[in-house]
Amino acid sequence: MKQLSGVGVLDKAALVLAAVEQGPASLADLVARTGLTRATAHRLASALEIHRLVGRDGAGRFVPGPRLAAGVATPLPWDVLDRADRILTELRDVTGESTQLYVRRGALRLCVAASERASGLRDTVPVGAALPMTAGSGAQVLLAFADHPDPELLAAAPFDSGTLALVRERGWAESIGERETGLASVSAPVRGESGTVIAAVSLSGPLERLTRSPGRRHGLAVLAAAARLSTSAVD
Repeated sequence: MKQLSGVGVLDKAALVLAAVEQGPASLADLVARTGLTRATAHRLASALEIHRLVGRDGAGRFVPGPRLAAGVATPLPWDVLDRADRILTELRDVTGESTQLYVRRGALRLCVAASERASGLRDTVPVGAALPMTAGSGAQVLLAFADHPDPELLAAAPFDSGTLALVRERGWAESIGERETGLASVSAPVRGESGTVIAAVSLSGPLERLTRSPGRRHGLAVLAAAARLSTSAVD
């Protein structure tokens, strides 16, 4: 392995991070992508998982962890990530639905934290999943409060500028069957110290439970969770 920094273990950890950025990776994939031994790849990936630089998807594969969200255009403060698991779990318990935290990465939104409903019909979005910025209430929030309009993304979306104006006015977004038929969701913005929107808290589940007015049902709860995650909040 080529030494880049002169610190062998750091260079090997960087290889693992680069490997998971290529896409979800089983242990065999990590070995193939990095050239490391199976034992070394597993040890490093497990250590990086503890530090939340690597995560796992629903199939148990290694994926980018939530702390890699610091590499997005608007960095996500680490204290937000530290509080996210607890607040998302509380939101899940109050509403009975799966919850997520998204940040924008170009034309995609990345799930950096999630709390899944334990049983029954549910929407599963694993940490590290990348979803399009052209569908879903999370995408609506991240586009509605973006510094600059993105006409190309908006042209490909089922919502329009009028929808985004409404999101800004009421403070939350809802979607019905945009990302997947039969699913509904509600999202609200998480703000940084300057007031800039840095992420979106989302709640998602089957339409039969959320109804065709998911925002009326859960909008206030999602807003409250987003406010608690915002960096100006004391929680």
